[in-house]
Amino acid sequence: MRRVYHHFEGRAVTMGLLVDGSALTGSVQSVDWGAVCYDLLGVIPDNIYGGWIEMGWLRNTFPEPGNDLTEVERIRYARAYILEMIGGYLIPDLSRNLVHLRWLLKLVDFRRI
Repeated sequence: MRRVYHHFEGRAVTMGLLVDGSALTGSVQSVDWGAVCYDLLGVIPDNIYGGWIEMGWLRNTFPEPGNDLTEVERIRYARAYILEMIGGYLIPDLSRNLVHLRWLLKLVDFRRI
């Protein structure tokens, strides 16, 4: 376990959080968002706008699941549903039509979440 530090005006400030593994820090602008979506959702959105995707795409691509889903399909659906909740209710953009894929990176290890 190690502590998470935040760099502020040239100083490292401890956040008091213990982390087991790597922390997501820095910029995510160089991420291949299509690859992230394929790995975590199993599909690539038609349009990715600088890391943002349309909420409607999530709803259309991941409709209400049936009972015959595999475990992988259930996890992908859950990721899409959580991403939709984040973009629609918790941290919406001004239009509530887009959600940033950086939140999907928080859902990589679904079992720990």
